[in-house]
Order: sequence, then structure tokens, then C-alpha cells
Amino acid sequence: MPVIQRAESVGAGATVNLVRDSVYEFARTPQAVTLGITQAATGMYATLLAGPDTIAEEFEPAILTRFPIVPDEMYYNDVMALGDRLVTRVRNPTAGAIIARTIVQITELR
Repeated sequence: MPVIQRAESVGAGATVNLVRDSVYEFARTPQAVTLGITQAATGMYATLLAGPDTIAEEFEPAILTRFPIVPDEMYYNDVMALGDRLVTRVRNPTAGAIIARTIVQITELR
């Protein structure tokens, strides 16, 4: 099962896609994805998209100083078609950097 696991310090006022430049950013086959996302401090917002599907509108991820626990904190799921783009966008409107962590598990559906 392919996995994307990323941690990134998101600067004040910045918005980033945590899975950008991953070889799994675009679905190579029909696939199911399961995602978990955390922030190290309060103030950040996340939006999760899979192709045309909005998995989760802007929300505040759990505040934890670690990666989400698999499978207990993998709250978000969707099915992606060939070519769909996965986006785990985080926005930091605060005055300081915040670390965001995400894990994405991918299961190919053939």
C-alpha cells in the first residue's frame, strides 16, 4: 500500500498543499485514499480535495505534536478516478509558523 507521509512548517500567512510534488499526487489508477492530518499548534485550517470531490471543507485539524495514529486518527476517506489530483491544503493565518503533518494511505482499486 503506497503511503505519503509529510511534515512541513507552514509560515505565517502561507497556504500550501502538503502532498505537492508527490508521485502519488495524481491518481495513476482508480484508488481509495484514507487521510489523517494534524497541526502542532492552534490556528491552522485544512481543506481536503480528491479530484472533483471535496472530502472536507476548511476545518481546524487536531492539535497534536505528532503524526496521526493509523488507523485511529485517519478520519477522511474518498475514492479517486484515474488522473484525479489529491490536495491536502493547509492555510496558516497566524503570525507564526505552525508544523502540519499528514499521512495518506492509498489502496489501488483494479
